[in-house]
Amino acid sequence: MKLVFAGTPDPAVPALRALLDSGRHEVVAVVTRPDAQAGRGRRVVRSPVGALADEHGIEVLTPARAGDPAFLARLAELAPDACPVVAYGALLPQAALDIPRLGWVNLHFSLLPAWRGAAPVQAAIRAGDEITGASTFRIVKELDAGPVYGVVTEAIGATDTAGALLGRLAESGAKLLLSTMDGLADGSLVAREQPAEGVSYAPKVTVDDARVSFADPASAVDRQIRSVTPDPGAWAEFRGERFKLGPVTVLDEPGPPPGEIVVERKRVLVGTATKPLRLGEVQAPGKKRMAATDWARGTRIDQGERLR
Repeated sequence: MKLVFAGTPDPAVPALRALLDSGRHEVVAVVTRPDAQAGRGRRVVRSPVGALADEHGIEVLTPARAGDPAFLARLAELAPDACPVVAYGALLPQAALDIPRLGWVNLHFSLLPAWRGAAPVQAAIRAGDEITGASTFRIVKELDAGPVYGVVTEAIGATDTAGALLGRLAESGAKLLLSTMDGLADGSLVAREQPAEGVSYAPKVTVDDARVSFADPASAVDRQIRSVTPDPGAWAEFRGERFKLGPVTVLDEPGPPPGEIVVERKRVLVGTATKPLRLGEVQAPGKKRMAATDWARGTRIDQGERLR
């Protein structure tokens, strides 16, 4: 089939690479978000998907909006059979959805209808789900509500961060998207409507969402921290400044009051509403990330001081 692939960040790269390496489909163009500033030097750089397309000599389209007339005209000229999508990052108007013969097919990192929206992996970890996965579905006007072509499942490990889990789903999801394109090409695949029950939503995670409350149970704090690692990163306040937190370990022993820090020779603990947590890596303002024990060794922490 003739395809136009839409995607932007790193998790979309395995899917594009799978389509390119298969030899069974022709990717005639890639749609990605416009080049953006990145890094300390604020250099303007291509998105990861755009960079891979450049390596393969594929046309890259970077409309400011997917409804731009020039973009729609070029998409119509390309006349794709289907447009596979992975984390493109912009809304698609009906005028764009109507162009490919077989529609736009999205790879979404959840088992739909659970966790529709921008941050399904983070939501699954934070909710304590034991199983998640990826789904391919045809895009319709309603958010992530189109009929589903296929799914793969993935267990969520007790120490999984959002970054680690998304990395695995990006690889297994790439295979799913390729098999979906194969099934559409030979006519063997039929989409099934999503059930009305079990719908949940996963909005974009903000920096405020990543602030830790140690008044919560230890298990909830652990899941919250893992769900926002590496981005946007968990944090709390220490001495009135933002203090970043890496993944923690829940301990099965008595602990201090919520938020209170206890420094021992080989570990640093913080209290929650239930069990204590052993801090892993932390980052104090103006400092590099380091082990909590190294941070505590260089910081005089008074008895009763807290993370808030």
